Amino acid sequence: MAAKIKKGDQVVVLAGADKGKRGEVLRVLPDADKAVVQGVKVATRHQRPTQFDQGGIVNKEAAVELSNLAVVDPKEDKPTRVGFKILEDGRKVRFAKRSGEVLDG
Repeated sequence: MAAKIKKGDQVVVLAGADKGKRGEVLRVLPDADKAVVQGVKVATRHQRPTQFDQGGIVNKEAAVELSNLAVVDPKEDKPTRVGFKILEDGRKVRFAKRSGEVLDG
């Protein structure tokens, strides 16, 4: 199945402790049906020093379920569902169902 949420998308959290927060998708974990979103579900970790890193207490984003995320419509700046359509030139693209705006460049 094609991914409805991709790296670089602007998303809003629909449910959970961070409900209403917005951020950019940093990473998608398709096997776990999760995504890492910038500034959302930030967890504090105690990091051991390594050869490259000093260590200490570090804030990291944890993964969020994809079902709790919605893509932000580029035209209306509101959450939208995502659909697929095939353009005249044969490309399959994602589009925002709220406004019909194409999400893929």
